[in-house]
Amino acid sequence: MAKRAKKRANKKTTASRRARQAPKMLSDLFLETLKDIYFAENKIIKTLPKMAKAAHSKDLAAAFNKHLRETQGQVKRLDQIFKMLGKPARGKPCEAINGITEEGAEIMKDFKNAPALDAGLLAAAQAVEHYEISRYGTLRTWAEELGMPEAAQLLQATLDEEEATDHTLTELATSVINLEAEEEYRAAA
Repeated sequence: MAKRAKKRANKKTTASRRARQAPKMLSDLFLETLKDIYFAENKIIKTLPKMAKAAHSKDLAAAFNKHLRETQGQVKRLDQIFKMLGKPARGKPCEAINGITEEGAEIMKDFKNAPALDAGLLAAAQAVEHYEISRYGTLRTWAEELGMPEAAQLLQATLDEEEATDHTLTELATSVINLEAEEEYRAAA
């Protein structure tokens, strides 16, 4: 009997705490998503040099190194947005990017010195790009809706770079990398 009464009292306390908390707004979601992508970009900065080093194709390594420089600039844009918000530039762990980068690390390990390594690296990089494109498109739209045109412009600049990188990677995949992996496979067969 006492346990039931205690459970009811705990439920009432939890419900009253929720009622006192301010409702979460779009601006809160914007900030949380900004922290998420900030973490992701900093994780990518650590991952791209490893991918460039692992790549057999000089063109693929060059694309990774170019995107590394762009990503460093993207982090500076995010810093500007945090400053506009009057908030510290701080990331929060992003399980999505952790999972995607772990898959890339597995590819580097499992396909080391294999003909398909570069194709796998490229696919892993495109998974990252698609995640970033989704995040930046959403953040840009929210910035517009929240009346933050400067932030929206910064986010659009990054979105443009991410889409261009995805296009470059697609071109590399279809014109060189996938074909080389297939040719090496056939030659070995």
